Amino acid sequence: MRSGLPTRLCTLFALSSLVNAFYIPGFSIKSYVENEPIPVQVNKVYSDRSQLQYAYYDLPFVCPPTGKKHAGYASGRSISLNLGEVLRGDRIMTSDYDVAMGQDQECQCLCSHRTDRQGIKRAKELIEEGYVAEWIIDNLPGATSFVTVDRKHKYYAAGFKIGYKESSPVTGKQNYYINNHVTLVLRYRQAPGRAGRNGGKVIVGFEVYPKSIEAAHRDSTGCPQDLRSDVGGMEMYIAPNTTRLASKYPSSSYLPEEDDTDDGSTLTIPYSYSVYFREDDSIEWSKRWSLYFKNQEDSNVIHWAAIVNSLLICSLLTVIVVMVINRTYKQVRGREASGDDGKLLPKRRKSGNGTKSPRLREKAPASLLEQKNEVQNEDDWSSDEEFVEDVTGWKQLHGDIFRPPPYAGYLAPLIGSGMQLVFMATGVLILSCFGILNPSFRGGFVSVGVALFVFAGIISGYFSSRLYKTFGGKNWRNNTLMTALLFPGLLFITIFILNLFVWAQASSTAIPFGTLVGLIAMMLLVQLPLVYIGSWYGFHQSQQYEHPTKTSSIRRQIPEQAWYTQSIYASLIAGFIPFAVVFIELLFVFRSLWQDRSGYYYVFGFLSIISLVGILTVVEVTIVATYIMLCQENYNWWWQSVFIGGGSSFWIFLYCIVFYYTKLKIHGFISGLLFFSYSFLACSVYGLLTGTVGFLTAYAFVRRIYGYAVLSLMITRQAG
Repeated sequence: MRSGLPTRLCTLFALSSLVNAFYIPGFSIKSYVENEPIPVQVNKVYSDRSQLQYAYYDLPFVCPPTGKKHAGYASGRSISLNLGEVLRGDRIMTSDYDVAMGQDQECQCLCSHRTDRQGIKRAKELIEEGYVAEWIIDNLPGATSFVTVDRKHKYYAAGFKIGYKESSPVTGKQNYYINNHVTLVLRYRQAPGRAGRNGGKVIVGFEVYPKSIEAAHRDSTGCPQDLRSDVGGMEMYIAPNTTRLASKYPSSSYLPEEDDTDDGSTLTIPYSYSVYFREDDSIEWSKRWSLYFKNQEDSNVIHWAAIVNSLLICSLLTVIVVMVINRTYKQVRGREASGDDGKLLPKRRKSGNGTKSPRLREKAPASLLEQKNEVQNEDDWSSDEEFVEDVTGWKQLHGDIFRPPPYAGYLAPLIGSGMQLVFMATGVLILSCFGILNPSFRGGFVSVGVALFVFAGIISGYFSSRLYKTFGGKNWRNNTLMTALLFPGLLFITIFILNLFVWAQASSTAIPFGTLVGLIAMMLLVQLPLVYIGSWYGFHQSQQYEHPTKTSSIRRQIPEQAWYTQSIYASLIAGFIPFAVVFIELLFVFRSLWQDRSGYYYVFGFLSIISLVGILTVVEVTIVATYIMLCQENYNWWWQSVFIGGGSSFWIFLYCIVFYYTKLKIHGFISGLLFFSYSFLACSVYGLLTGTVGFLTAYAFVRRIYGYAVLSLMITRQAG
């Protein structure tokens, strides 16, 4: 325990230096000279009350692109997106906004757009749901600026509201207003290096101030005559067609105030914008994303509290694990010291020519999963004939402990997929901590994660086939197909079914058909061959995992088990401990993904520390739970170790449900379906990852203690 604590503290301080590492200074700096056009891109609208996003130019009440060139690009041109951007619902396109470096524009008319009753209805629905729009300049999302209560700090919230609603003081009815004028404020400073000496400037801030201005009182260009006065807003309202309604309801004395039927009536909405440039030397280009995270940085104390909480839990578990291992070794050494007490003593068996069996051949210890038999001769010391009467407990299970589990043909592929997930998660966290993956690399986390998962297919195939071979499997090609298609196929089918619901809503959250085809091609043409290569090497070029004891031909009867060692209860009890380690940090992840809807989570240093401690907790919990299980003379530890390792995923999913009903304002069947479905998928992925860690831990632990027991017995036998 004393030697482990300094190591853990050193690791903590080493990783703490990476807490704020989220951006690589000097990476892809774009500078602009005076009067150089700056492209303005429009993306999508989204809300924290709905899981459905919509492409900005798909909205029926906004100015459609004209196709004219601005900053060298025709408006309405789609920007090439990576896989992560597509999956997160981005639909980035060039716009008709004219912006040039250093050129202020008090007002420019964009267009006057006519929209019908259906367009008005759609605008009201989005305003009611609190949708905000995301525009992009120089890879920075347009932001709404806020100031803290003490007015000492400023921070950004990505996006700006497309409109608002207010109650009429006369009738009390809700009126809806569209924000048809935006003021774009671009903050800049001199570019670093040679570009700055040549007059280059870089953008360090992009703020959007929306406003609703009525259609009346405009000049000849279409701009409001007075932008600064508090004029009336642009109400989204078309008077009902009373003549048509009266003919539709001839016997009714009441006519509805809302009329959504398209009768040709339209509302003209004038759109305009202003542009202002402000020099700001207080923000470095490499730190220009900091304002988006300023509100999160105030919670650093909570992050550190989460780390302290996780370390305390992990330290307590470490003490328990040390006690378990120490007790196990003491039991074996106790027998070794009193080898004539009749407990678990080996018979000294003779070989065919009448000579005694050869002495133990010493061998350097191997790694946990590469541990070889410590006894090298044709007669296995650990066969059933080697043991006399044993005391009760885990030592009784020497003939059954490595008996292949039921459904071994499914366990091996799942463990292989779990190794893919371990590799993927490790790679993403490392790249994020060093700033290679950061919020400016939009969609980078998903894109790189999918790429790492696919290319880790060779690792998946190797571990799966080698484990399959250990279980006595012969058809390695069938195992290869199971490994490559079982888990990824189930994920894909689930996402495809969910995608059908989103397609029906015409949402940009829906994955395009071409992307789905690309994912299938990636799975079949890239991942499957890699899994095949790894499987061939693991099955034909590698030895199966060696076990220190030989499996008996007769299955041992398992005594009645205590309730807490049964599969469901043990998984829930053991899974709660890793959940207690990570649940505080999960709150910040959930806020970024579901509540803020920006997706800009950046404190990967904290997340990496918590993840490392969480995995260590899974390892220790699995060791303790497996030891208790073996002491109950239950040798069905194969699947149980997976369930125990992944048990925390149940509590995380339960946490998602609590978060949904207590923190979120999401409503609607489709949004609720997407939330719970994607939460379940994420928890399943997490459960398989930690379940794989639990399996590897239990496998190494069982092989080690039984190998040590056999080794001690041989030493006792030689001494006798």
